[in-house]
Amino acid sequence: MRTQVIPLATLAETGDSLTEPIEPLTPAEERAWRAIARALVTVPRAMDADLQRAVGMSMGEYFVLMNLSEAQNCSLRMSEIASRGGLSPSRISRLVDDLVASGLVERARSPADGRVQIAVLTEDGFARLEAAYPTHLASVRRNVVDHLSGLDLDTLARAASKFAPDCPRPSDD
Repeated sequence: MRTQVIPLATLAETGDSLTEPIEPLTPAEERAWRAIARALVTVPRAMDADLQRAVGMSMGEYFVLMNLSEAQNCSLRMSEIASRGGLSPSRISRLVDDLVASGLVERARSPADGRVQIAVLTEDGFARLEAAYPTHLASVRRNVVDHLSGLDLDTLARAASKFAPDCPRPSDD
């Protein structure tokens, strides 16, 4: 593999605001990056397929129901759900609309601020989440946790939590 430093002029052409040349990845960094990139694409697909096959629910739907179940009063602002998942407001709105149509979530105005829309988990939604949980748990174990033996999971969790804060927020475009 040929390595080179990317000149600052190239970065300026792409609109990147970096002020120093970028060093190429080491072979170990390249292996780690490629493994992470592959996992970021394949693991969610596998978990979504598991949920769809077993209980007819997408990972996005499970994510919304799970977050609502963990929230105070089983309700969250639509913008908070979007922020937690790194999804656009329009994507969350479509997910919630589907869950509302299925009777698993209700839309309401926030009692604290009537201008704000909130999603509220229904009893049927909680029951559906409980029914999906064993499939989700088995999928998490099979697709992720079972492959992490010997690793310091707290260190891994801290490192992974640093990935998302620097990512641009999705837009509705």
